[in-house]
Amino acid sequence: MIGLRHFSFVIGIRIILIIISVLVILWLGSLQTNVVLIYILGGIFIIVQGSLLYRYVTNVNRKLTYFLESVRYSDFTINFRHDNKMGRTFQELNQQFNEVLDAFRQARAEKEANLQYLNTIVQHIGTGLITFDSSGQVSLINNAALRMLGIYRLHQLSELRDKHPRLYELLSNLDSGVRELYRTPSDQPLALQGASIQMRGKWVRIVVLQNIQTELQQQEVESWQNLTRVLRHEIMNSMTPIVSLVGTMRMIVNEDIERATSDQEAVNDLKEALQTLEKRSKGMMQFVNAYRDFTTLPKPVFAIVNVAELLQEVIQLLQTDLMASGVLWKLSVKPENLTFKVDTGQIQQVLINLIKNASESFSSQTDRLITINGYQSENLTIIEVKDNGDGIEPEAIENIFIPFYTTKKTGSGIGLSLSRQILQQHNGQLNVSSEAGKGTIFTLMI
Repeated sequence: MIGLRHFSFVIGIRIILIIISVLVILWLGSLQTNVVLIYILGGIFIIVQGSLLYRYVTNVNRKLTYFLESVRYSDFTINFRHDNKMGRTFQELNQQFNEVLDAFRQARAEKEANLQYLNTIVQHIGTGLITFDSSGQVSLINNAALRMLGIYRLHQLSELRDKHPRLYELLSNLDSGVRELYRTPSDQPLALQGASIQMRGKWVRIVVLQNIQTELQQQEVESWQNLTRVLRHEIMNSMTPIVSLVGTMRMIVNEDIERATSDQEAVNDLKEALQTLEKRSKGMMQFVNAYRDFTTLPKPVFAIVNVAELLQEVIQLLQTDLMASGVLWKLSVKPENLTFKVDTGQIQQVLINLIKNASESFSSQTDRLITINGYQSENLTIIEVKDNGDGIEPEAIENIFIPFYTTKKTGSGIGLSLSRQILQQHNGQLNVSSEAGKGTIFTLMI
């Protein structure tokens, strides 16, 4: 404001000087003494004053033009200092221009810092994000979405037609607030939810992709737990009186019937039948009780645990059995000081189940090897238990986490179900990949 007041003041002074000069020339000319010389000198003086006024105004206009262009094109590197010698007015004007540009520079720096901050958050969250306009032009896709879809870039939605045709249809027609389910070619379940916002006169759609595999697994485990709890309750209620009645009948046979009859062979057959019935009934009750842990798993007690030390302890527990089975093992943890926050006892039980399963996966192989790798990936601790055994048949791999299901001649079929439940209570996952005849890999992610 000070510079503009000085600018107006200087313009007014120069115009007044020109007017006074004209009046003085006219007055001197009226005296009729050296009129021509007076007009010549007066004209020169007026021209000089006019040129100075023109130069002054032009310089100010040029500065305003440069200033507005720098603002328009966001070029805030310009500095107005080269004409400070033209007077206090220009010094103040330069100073004000520089202060305004400096304010723009700071605002842009803060904006870029905020954008960088938000972009870093968006790129590192586990939820997938995609934004695109009405023409299908993708303006943002984060790393989580790229991983979920198994692609490395996405500029147009139409690029999804080949690999994800169903997803392309869902994204093109997804309404705000509507949740849709989509399974990737790798059978990964994703939940899609969209929202639309208007930015600078254009509609932009934001789609959130969330991996709900853990959620579905949790629901599956809860369903099996409820079913197991009901079955256990009903079977125990039915078997308890049977066992009691069998015991009573044995007492009657021993104390009453055996004394009252001479047919000892019939009595012995009856005793044997009752003994078999009692044995099978108790065996059934023990079998049902074995599933109590599946429905009453305690909450984990978390502690910071060194991965290498935990794996060494598990190997030491199983070392004798592995050597007896002719199984070799390799253990690798990178970095060596890798840690995670888990319930030590529960995770040990999971690893024991997996390594024992791996040691029992061999038939005629002579080079039996179990490889255990621990490492970190994307803020997750990964432990892989890999064997080169018989592998799992495709029709069986879909069922191995179902309670009571087992491919072994002996076993309750509860180990893998319990292990997955433990991982879910740790907010982790237990996954499997296998190829018949080549081996199996179980992966713990926490």
